[in-house]
Amino acid sequence: MADDPFAQLADKFADDAYASVKGYVRTYVLHHQLLEHLPPSGTVLDVGGGAGHQSFPLAEAGYDVTVLDPSEAMLAKARQRWEKLSPAAQRRVSFMPADGVRASDAVGGRRFDAVLCHGVLGYLDDPTPLVDQLCRCVDTGGIVSIMTANAHAMAVQPAMEQRWADALAAFDSRTGIGVLGVRGRADTVEEIGSLLRARGVDPVQWYGVWLFIDWLGFGGVEVDLGDREQVAAVELEAARRDPYRQLSRVFHLVGRRA
Repeated sequence: MADDPFAQLADKFADDAYASVKGYVRTYVLHHQLLEHLPPSGTVLDVGGGAGHQSFPLAEAGYDVTVLDPSEAMLAKARQRWEKLSPAAQRRVSFMPADGVRASDAVGGRRFDAVLCHGVLGYLDDPTPLVDQLCRCVDTGGIVSIMTANAHAMAVQPAMEQRWADALAAFDSRTGIGVLGVRGRADTVEEIGSLLRARGVDPVQWYGVWLFIDWLGFGGVEVDLGDREQVAAVELEAARRDPYRQLSRVFHLVGRRA
């Protein structure tokens, strides 16, 4: 576990971040966006799936889910949460300790109806090797779902926190501090879309993920947990409309293999 870079972050990620309104919004918004593109049933590979927050709701909805993650600490959290699933959903979930950049070999060349990779690219210096693996693992007609930081909106967080010098510098920056307090790198929809297209996966739609909940949080406003469903409904609508989605600090890109 000493070699596990996420060992010290697992509790903060699985127990704290997702217990907030912001965490609820992430799961809710991404889930509904995914359902717009997924078949009624099928197989899902969640690369860097962490504690299963995004893929477990899909297991409850009838999909067969494989959670692939290199962090034993994260997978331990996932197994704890797995115990709370319905018996039927539990039978549809499997776990695989493996690095995403070796995902295709780890799953033995198996192809999936959907390959998810949410909140992972930003931890890599170069997203290309991982995107290549995602595309190798998706079946014909299947979708690749990528969520990562939006390089076009890097100035939002420091500006909302009234760090004006940092905000000015952020217009030309690709790095920032994420929800776990770790510095990460951002991409653009156009760049990731180009990587997908070069590997036979056509971008079909992109969305925002967080907007108002981000701004409120960075501005020091605490949102009542009891309002989370209303907040999520507003965020879901903003996520699919311009100019709102363009201002989201995180984007969700869905591509389909022809």
